[in-house]
Amino acid sequence: MTAVDSVRADTFAKLLAHNAAVRGDRPAFRHKDLGIWQTWTWAEVYENVRCLAVGLERLGLKHGEAIAIVGANRPKLYWTVMAAQMLGAVPVPVYADAVADELAYVLAHAEVKFAAVQDQEQVDKILSVSERLPLLRHMIYDEPRGLRDYDHTRLHPMAEVIAEGEEALKDPAVSSWLDGIMAAGKGSDVSIILYTSGTTGRSKGVVLTAERCIAAARDTVTFDKLDEKDEVLAYLPLAWVGDHYLNYAQGLVAGFCMACPESAETAMQDLKEIGPTFYFAPPRVFEQILTRVMIRMEDAGGLKRRMFHYFIGVAKRYGEKILNGEDVPLGGRLLYGLGRLLVYEPLKNVLGFSRIRVAYTAGEAIGPDLFSFYRSLGLNLKQLYGQTEAFLYVTAQPDGAIKPDTVGPPMPNVEIRLSESGEVLFRSPGMFTGYFRDEEKTSEVLTEDGFIKTGDAGFFDPAGHLKIIDRAKDVGKLNDGSLFPPKYIENKLKFFPNVKEAVAFGHERDYVSCFINIDLTAVGNWAERNNVVYGSYQELAGHPLVYDMLEKNVDEVNRSLAAEPMMAGAQIRRFLILHKELDADDGELTRTQKVRRGFIAERYAPLITALYDGSREADITTEVTFEDGRKGTISARVKIRDMRIYPAAVKEKAA
Repeated sequence: MTAVDSVRADTFAKLLAHNAAVRGDRPAFRHKDLGIWQTWTWAEVYENVRCLAVGLERLGLKHGEAIAIVGANRPKLYWTVMAAQMLGAVPVPVYADAVADELAYVLAHAEVKFAAVQDQEQVDKILSVSERLPLLRHMIYDEPRGLRDYDHTRLHPMAEVIAEGEEALKDPAVSSWLDGIMAAGKGSDVSIILYTSGTTGRSKGVVLTAERCIAAARDTVTFDKLDEKDEVLAYLPLAWVGDHYLNYAQGLVAGFCMACPESAETAMQDLKEIGPTFYFAPPRVFEQILTRVMIRMEDAGGLKRRMFHYFIGVAKRYGEKILNGEDVPLGGRLLYGLGRLLVYEPLKNVLGFSRIRVAYTAGEAIGPDLFSFYRSLGLNLKQLYGQTEAFLYVTAQPDGAIKPDTVGPPMPNVEIRLSESGEVLFRSPGMFTGYFRDEEKTSEVLTEDGFIKTGDAGFFDPAGHLKIIDRAKDVGKLNDGSLFPPKYIENKLKFFPNVKEAVAFGHERDYVSCFINIDLTAVGNWAERNNVVYGSYQELAGHPLVYDMLEKNVDEVNRSLAAEPMMAGAQIRRFLILHKELDADDGELTRTQKVRRGFIAERYAPLITALYDGSREADITTEVTFEDGRKGTISARVKIRDMRIYPAAVKEKAA
């Protein structure tokens, strides 16, 4: 392919061939294995993918058939996605931490014929539900450890599949055949099926075509000026649209390098070593990073701690203004420059943020103070709003127009309008063609003129930036008519490092109440510094001093809500600290860590009853799933605290 062909390339296989032709010696993938970083160029990746494609075809993978991709971020799993697309097959990524039942549902629903997995754990999960997967013919695996004595009739090492393809490609006829298959690929072909997180029920398979995915990625690569010199840390779940868009699609369009961490546990350390130039993290990750920073500073010497807090104060006053190009007094610029030398740049270097040109966050609303903290350090952190059905971007914040309380204006070539009820509707270049095997759900989410109903309630500010309030179906009212936006309240709580998760209740009730999960790292560190002895998460969560600490956080939230006339009625009247962490394995969170409200309301019904009948405590027994899949129960007597309610601020009348 020639350089000109990149403009016309309408499949990812053609883009891969283009990258191999025009930037073949540039790095395409890195992977840290056994402590050593390995690198593959675009030319090497192209050859490996061709070999893997031929090897899969020899095993029987055909055009249009589905192949599951199950595991963590590994180059060979990304290459399997590429190889499947090269053959016209359909990759279906599945969350690596999905329990066997979730895995079986997706593989059966997608009519998967092949599975490419990372290791023994994923092989075992699939074998445990094999009776529910009659269509599954073959599995290939990347890491052979522990699999030597398994029945290999339908189980194949990926290295051998690649080697067999390499041998076959020595025949010019086979190479010519593969070139023909690639050339015949059409942009209208199904490129991938991504399953939604299943916040409100069973996951839905979002069908995306190659030409739409590539069109969307081209728009955002241009928007953020990404090119072959950029590098990302590919640590997001393979099954999430964020990874397939931000890393895979943008990487193939821009030609940049995707670096895979050694493991999820080492991702933050690997981030420091790679020093990416483009970075994405959900608010939860930025919260965790800030929590660790603050914990380390509390343990630092007095002089270092005072210097840190002083220059963070300087950053709050001047940092964002300098980043936005606004006027700042000379004295402020000089003081900020000193802070950059002594605090900001060393801190960014420790976190692995030194080379980042563009950083994004999305998935949940990020606390304005948290957002401003990172921007004040000079990190070009922005927000975007997207959905799997849009192939991610619907809005994004352009450089120089950043607001902490909005998600930006519509992206280029994206149309947005609001329904009469305030629901956000959009049309976009990357939008899906429908839900797999579910015409009814597809028709429910599409308007007659082709807009997608997001299910989110929002409005535009005077500058044309979109503000998302909450899920439209979740925005409710208290019995006195006060507005009740649960996510808005929860996000205010989650700004505090002590709070890992929160679930608010109040629709059609007399007042708002709340469940809170403590952050074990932050609260555990506090307990250690204050000589608070505990033996388990449950014991720490129920400690009276922890309740006292959380009561102060809830009180601050109530003061904040009271200052907003529309939200004053949604102050938290009562709260409790849950005896266990909400967990995706227990069905309480989705795999993208979103709260499943309906499920939680059913599971913890006795606690909700106690929050509203005046009880001071309540007994609860909860089923839990251990890491090895076994079930057990946890019982606890949970305390309930009452909160002070503040009078609403008076809304100023226009002059």
